[in-house]
Amino acid sequence: MNDSPGWAPPGSAPSDGQKAGIPRPTEPQDGSGPTGQWSPEQPPPGQWSPPSSPTGGPGAPPPAPGWGGGSQRPGWSAKPPAAKPGVIPLRPLGLGEILDGSVSALRAHWRTALGFSLAVSVVTQVAVILMQRYLLPEPTAVNPNATGTEALRQASESARTTLLSLAPASLLTMIATLFTASIVTVVISRSVLGRPVTLSEAWAEARPRVLPLMGLTLLVSLIIATVMTIGVGPGLLMGSGAGAALALLGFTAACVVIVWLQVTFALAAPALMLERQGIIAALRRSAKLVRGAWWRTFGILALTYLLVILIGFFVSIPFGVVAVIADGTDVSEFFEGGAASFGWPFLIISGIGEVIVSTLVYPFVAGVMALLYVDQRIRREALDLDLARAAGLPGYDTDAPRS
Repeated sequence: MNDSPGWAPPGSAPSDGQKAGIPRPTEPQDGSGPTGQWSPEQPPPGQWSPPSSPTGGPGAPPPAPGWGGGSQRPGWSAKPPAAKPGVIPLRPLGLGEILDGSVSALRAHWRTALGFSLAVSVVTQVAVILMQRYLLPEPTAVNPNATGTEALRQASESARTTLLSLAPASLLTMIATLFTASIVTVVISRSVLGRPVTLSEAWAEARPRVLPLMGLTLLVSLIIATVMTIGVGPGLLMGSGAGAALALLGFTAACVVIVWLQVTFALAAPALMLERQGIIAALRRSAKLVRGAWWRTFGILALTYLLVILIGFFVSIPFGVVAVIADGTDVSEFFEGGAASFGWPFLIISGIGEVIVSTLVYPFVAGVMALLYVDQRIRREALDLDLARAAGLPGYDTDAPRS
């Protein structure tokens, strides 16, 4: 960020799981410093004697009433709450703080984030509806009573038609997600510092990084497609029963590798946006930040996408039911294997539901990714100090060099 020096990648601070050797700012004389580390000469509030002689000594004042007459542990200290200039406290974050921070940022900047997401979702859904109505092939009818070669042929044709139908919509959805993620990442970076941001400001800052972000997404998609092809291809080429078993085994192995890659590269987009990294450098940066925290990152992302699925379910299902009723489509066609042909009522009503889901889901996921990136940098590189300085908090204006 141009006005947020804390987002720049560190020069010598480690991000491989080692403790960052970064000096903390000088503590005020009253012991209320921003990091909450108390010096031996100045006891924290609620402690009558210095940590070196907690039970008192010659001339020491009596213990505080209600504290057990000097039974407290040596070296005990009470840390004040972490500074919170924006939507998150400047310290390592918990799962709830990451999710709540994303929602809080979107709520505080709903005109910028949700407004932009709504506009992008409407344009995307209109394009998808028009393609479904005029460009995409009709679904292939499948006879449930077919057997042998005929059943295999129908299944193959149905799968091919489904892929052709999903590819354009998936491409548009990916582009919409990229645009929304670029804006939301800027919004999150400002929200962490407690600074306002307008849509024009966010777009001016995000615009130069949109094409690299698209290149990053395409590269990751190509890697995933290559892994799946390598896993499934040999079994499909064999074409026998043993080939089917090999394809299933390869598919399982490929899914495991793909999940590992997606978690490893989950922080590449925020690194590309906020640190102005190149595509390959952003992938390496993400792998470095996730190293040693893969399972934690996986758990947070899994819960995030579970919430996304639940949101989509509870919003889309009612709209889908209303759309089927309004369209007059016979629901039994779905269960009889027929190719249901949907009219404008179904496409419009279900499209409204998709717009609502996309408007909420796109920025929420992007916000979680950005805050995961912030959390990992706080844990590994003491980014909280740089962010506190960028936010102008008192006690963090030291210019001490990093060791």
